[in-house]
Amino acid sequence: VQLQASGGGLVQAGGSLRLSCAALGSIASINNMGWYRRAPRYQGELVARITSDGATYYDEFVKGRFTISRDNAKTTMYLQMNSLKPEDTDVYYCYYIASGFSTWGQGTLVTVSS
Repeated sequence: VQLQASGGGLVQAGGSLRLSCAALGSIASINNMGWYRRAPRYQGELVARITSDGATYYDEFVKGRFTISRDNAKTTMYLQMNSLKPEDTDVYYCYYIASGFSTWGQGTLVTVSS
């Protein structure tokens, strides 16, 4: 299942963006999917993760500001980003892990101006 990320852009500090990750196929059975920031080969950071039953995990630096969700019917995962800070500026990648293999979408750039 391929992933297509979108929704990045330029926003002022304190603003909001919603990232989308559209899957070209069903995601209902995918138990581990989420968002990283910065290319994973450069030791990217896990931002948020969501399981197939909706359990979520957030990194400390986004907890309370970002919300991850998924719509299995629309085969899309979202990352609602509120109260954005300049240090949130980065390239964000969506991913999923299934059967021991990871699949990544292309990055979407988020730029937060001060």
